[in-house]
Amino acid sequence: MKQHFTSALSQAFGRFASKTHTPKFQNFINNTYVRMMGLDMSEFKSAESYTSLNELFTRHFVTMRTFSEEANTVISPCDSLITEWGTIQDTRALQIKGMSYDVNAFLGEHIDDGSKEAIRNGSFVNFYLSPRDYHRYHAPMDMQVIKAVHIPGKLYPVNIPTLKNKVDLFIENERVVLECLSVRGKRFFLVLVGALNVGKMEVAFEPKIQTNTILVPSIYAYKNLHLKKGDDFGCFKMGSTIIMLCEKEMCEWNVMTGENVRFGQTIAGIV
Repeated sequence: MKQHFTSALSQAFGRFASKTHTPKFQNFINNTYVRMMGLDMSEFKSAESYTSLNELFTRHFVTMRTFSEEANTVISPCDSLITEWGTIQDTRALQIKGMSYDVNAFLGEHIDDGSKEAIRNGSFVNFYLSPRDYHRYHAPMDMQVIKAVHIPGKLYPVNIPTLKNKVDLFIENERVVLECLSVRGKRFFLVLVGALNVGKMEVAFEPKIQTNTILVPSIYAYKNLHLKKGDDFGCFKMGSTIIMLCEKEMCEWNVMTGENVRFGQTIAGIV
């Protein structure tokens, strides 16, 4: 596939964001970003501590948040806005109210038909990370990752106005599909969706995944890859979206469309 103009724009912004400037100018950039976006830095180092804008984007907590360690709870994988959640109607989920998309096309051709069938009439949650949010993502439960698929694509914005106007946005954008199993053997997917500006999604356990760089799909299978609830497994370099697709009757959700959630917040019970 050819590189889309949104990818080229994102690469250009990424070069600026990853560059280290003189301390005075870098402090100006960082502090301006914090003020303009309204970042809450109370859990992080000061803006002056970061040597590039990307370091600020991908900041780590000074002290890790606490969360429920009960095996039957699901925590939010990130700080985000719930743009939609609900039941997958046969094979269709909501991008935003009034606009659905086909989850089989979204997961792509490298996910087995049987795995896709497992989430038919299951549930979905869309987590939108804005530029002001904490950009790292964490395991929402104790889980086994059995496959990772990088699907190159475009990098349209994933904000609310674009979600309302761009049909099949999630299907067109670049994404990393993680096929997972819960400790009870239920199948679910965590899908990292790229977006305009930088367009980089890091997956800590698979450094071969290089988003907004490689233009052909790549598939990785695992036999014994386990993540504990709360494990940090990567970050977006700028805001984006995580989609969670779950097997039917796997979770009892406690979220609302339009709700802001925080990493570590209990958002569901495992049935």
